[in-house]
Amino acid sequence: MKLTLRTQKNITRFIRKISFISIVILMIFVLVASNEITHHKVAITAQPLQECLSNDSLPCIDTSKKTISEPFVPDPKLNAQQRFLSAIARKLPTIPQPGTYEYTLLRSYGAVFVNPDMRIQLPQKDIFANEQETQEFQATLTMGHIDGTNDCFLQKPAADALNKTRTQQQIPLKSGYGSGDCTRTFNTNLRFWRKYANNQVLAKVKQGKETKILGLVAPPGTSQHLWGLAIDLRVGSKEQKKALNQNGWFQTVQNDVPHWTYVGLPEENLPVFGFNKQVVQGITYWITPL
Repeated sequence: MKLTLRTQKNITRFIRKISFISIVILMIFVLVASNEITHHKVAITAQPLQECLSNDSLPCIDTSKKTISEPFVPDPKLNAQQRFLSAIARKLPTIPQPGTYEYTLLRSYGAVFVNPDMRIQLPQKDIFANEQETQEFQATLTMGHIDGTNDCFLQKPAADALNKTRTQQQIPLKSGYGSGDCTRTFNTNLRFWRKYANNQVLAKVKQGKETKILGLVAPPGTSQHLWGLAIDLRVGSKEQKKALNQNGWFQTVQNDVPHWTYVGLPEENLPVFGFNKQVVQGITYWITPL
């Protein structure tokens, strides 16, 4: 009886060892098989691109997913207007139809919609109807203070870029001190409009019969200043202009000499996005191609 029990125990130990070894062998097999499958999949995925690169007659297109942070660059095969529209379509839900009042405003003030900085907040349309709409939008903005001013604020990326510029060159605000040169309220925009124009002029602008006024003052609810992306400055030297340009600031509203727009692009990239360079009385403007 004792011999039989000892034998049973030995058999049990033997079976356990065999089972353990079998499990280990099975795990190794699974890992090897999985590794082979993975390499096979990689080879299949890479093969078409390799074939394309080795064949000069094929147009090579990288279909891999791009990260969200990768900057957008318009298709160089498109004309200037198409490149500009393809860029702003990423920020503006509805592109106005040519000939409309909204399209006229986009032509004059739409440069900001190409800004690539993901921290920039842009309006969903290019006209605010009243003070309430303006305040609702401005409440969503993260603002930054312009150093050395009383109450001049811009959207933070724009403020940071201007503060950096002003460490390189002394560039005063147009008024010399404050808020009227920077982010404005709807009522301030309206007050400036009434200073230079009236309802009859506005009616002509809406009909497309008057556009020169847009280089002097923006109609109510349409100013880039409402968006925290524009500022009026006193700029006289080439060094000042160069410093502003190097930090993404450009003159984009023709004939509005003190007005600077934060586009956030290097100057060499402006033509890539469709901007037209126009020099008027020695001043370089980058105009939308609409």
